[in-house]
Amino acid sequence: MESGPITGPVPTDGVAGETLPRSADLSGVPAKPNPAAASGAIGGAFWRRFVFRRPLVALILQRLGLSVGLLFAVSLMIFGGIEALPGDFATTYLGQSATPQAVENIRKDLGLDRPWSERYLTWLGGAVKGDFGTSWASKNSVSEQIGKRLGNSLFLAFFAALISVPLAVGLGMLAVQFRNRLPDKIINVISLAAISLPEFFIGYLLILFFAVQLGVATFPATVYDSMTLTERLSAIALPVATLVLVVLAHMMRMTRAAILNVMSSAYVETAELKGLGTFRIIARHAAPNAVAPVINVIALNLAYLVVGVVVVEVVFVYPGMGQYMVDAVTVRDMPVVQACGLIFAAFYIFLNMAADILAILANPRLRHPR
Repeated sequence: MESGPITGPVPTDGVAGETLPRSADLSGVPAKPNPAAASGAIGGAFWRRFVFRRPLVALILQRLGLSVGLLFAVSLMIFGGIEALPGDFATTYLGQSATPQAVENIRKDLGLDRPWSERYLTWLGGAVKGDFGTSWASKNSVSEQIGKRLGNSLFLAFFAALISVPLAVGLGMLAVQFRNRLPDKIINVISLAAISLPEFFIGYLLILFFAVQLGVATFPATVYDSMTLTERLSAIALPVATLVLVVLAHMMRMTRAAILNVMSSAYVETAELKGLGTFRIIARHAAPNAVAPVINVIALNLAYLVVGVVVVEVVFVYPGMGQYMVDAVTVRDMPVVQACGLIFAAFYIFLNMAADILAILANPRLRHPR
């Protein structure tokens, strides 16, 4: 039997005497294309081509989108968590002897009688524009008050980072150069002691020795607009020293671990065989290739310098964001608490995003894809 191509009528759907395409539905009407599905398929294909051609830009865009989505989720958690707290600002503000009518009037003036979803959307829309509403306790603009306090907190964090980051990287490289010898052991012991002590305890020790007994430091750390830069630096000496001691040990130990991990690589052994000095090998060959984990740990500690200043500012009575938020919590001033929480979360999220982007840029396989 000879084999050949199968011939015959094209399969169709429908009744006798009619020829309908397979795309027709049961009613006999040809199916119409779905614009949403078509646009989704086109968008997916475009994104796949974009990722293939520009992997570095695609990764950065993904990090940006993830950070924005995470910040939106955090804003919802902050608002919902504060809503779930027991008690009421109106009762706290008026006292226990307040009449129910007076409490109801204040709740209505503050908009607390509206549904929480409506209040959340109103608050989020204002926050996107930089408007965090009005303080319930002081009746002042929250954005204006935060602008002053945030500047003080960033001033404190900037000088703490300016000292701690170069010092941590330098001590980490020094510990690698004298690995398992006396300088390395001394650095490890001091760093472990600094990590073990909480920041408020370190702050009180510094106050005791330098402000009370020696009298060479300023306490409390009060700053105001008319102060010169020298006076400001003198006022923040103790809080900056506390923050440096808190974050220095972690950054230094991670720098040491990252460089030691690279020191076992083949190109480092080749540099040693060429007769290069130990410090030159560490600075020129090992440290640049250990930059990704070092950047991540530095970014995490920089985020702590902004977010974790709450305890330090309370200990030193420093007029920053942390002190402002603690005062607002005391009187249940919810607009201030929500604004401070959202700003702290934004700093933490976007500093981590910056660390991810810098680590991506430091990866030569992503910078120069084949």
